[in-house]
Amino acid sequence: MERLNIEEAGRTCQKVISQVKKVIVGKEPVLEKVMLAVLANSHILFEDYPGLAKTLLAKSFAMSMGCGFSRIQFTPDLLPADITGTYVFNVRSGEFELRKGAVFTNILLADEINRAPPKTQAALLEAMQEKQTTLDGKTHLLDNPFIVVATQNPIEYEGVYPLPEAQLDRFLVKLQLGYPARTEEVEIMHRRMLRGQEDVALDPVTDLRTILDLQQTVEGIHVDDDVMGYIADIVQATRSQRQIDVGASPRGSLAIFKLSRARAVFHGRDYVIPDDVKEVVASALVHRLIMKAESWVKGTSASQVLEEILRTIPVPRVKT
Repeated sequence: MERLNIEEAGRTCQKVISQVKKVIVGKEPVLEKVMLAVLANSHILFEDYPGLAKTLLAKSFAMSMGCGFSRIQFTPDLLPADITGTYVFNVRSGEFELRKGAVFTNILLADEINRAPPKTQAALLEAMQEKQTTLDGKTHLLDNPFIVVATQNPIEYEGVYPLPEAQLDRFLVKLQLGYPARTEEVEIMHRRMLRGQEDVALDPVTDLRTILDLQQTVEGIHVDDDVMGYIADIVQATRSQRQIDVGASPRGSLAIFKLSRARAVFHGRDYVIPDDVKEVVASALVHRLIMKAESWVKGTSASQVLEEILRTIPVPRVKT
């Protein structure tokens, strides 16, 4: 792996987004956040209703980047072995052979992750954290990059197993696509008519090696001490807000740090500015906060509290 020229890195990111937008209508801010998570080689959680193109989005990114893609539907009877794999006895050879599970890919769509029981969820989340899986005492490294795009139904849905806070913390970002606007919905139908078929095919505009180089480029992005202090102030503030029961951990600070550096690369800069931080705070922290019961009753959301924090924390001046 090697670091790319920063302008070249930014152009590559824009090419990927442009290719994905041939299929996904609108939702540019969400597409950018997904690309930032890819640059940070980290995992993404979508909480949304069915039918909002989450599967199509994940598959479109994989095709555009020349990455491997697989999808697994989480159900109450899904077993950990379905995710990680298992050894199966081959009668002809008289030996046990590895039957790889869904995690042996680059981008894995874990659909409706909160419909599976906790033990099955834990099997995936362990692979996410360790980037490897252990089967019958043998350790198998996962592909690089390995990025999970997990979807979960809103908590009011029946038959769901909410992800524990410690497991939610493993996702770099939590995103929502939301319903399209009327003009976007018309455009979706228009594109479907022009396509003439249900399946979508996109040519890759980059390759796996370049994606790895992009991720390495992120590691070379400079973050000023004042910007690091700004990130720390934001996260520290979540621990003293009256509406929040449990604030973000240092992992939240690192999430903002990683996303801010990735956003700098996305926009062709080799340094982070405060605007990078502001743009990623909500996506990085919203799932890491536990709101107090009275906040839920009043309808106060984590996003609203984070907006209030951003308004009150002084923004540093950074020399460019």
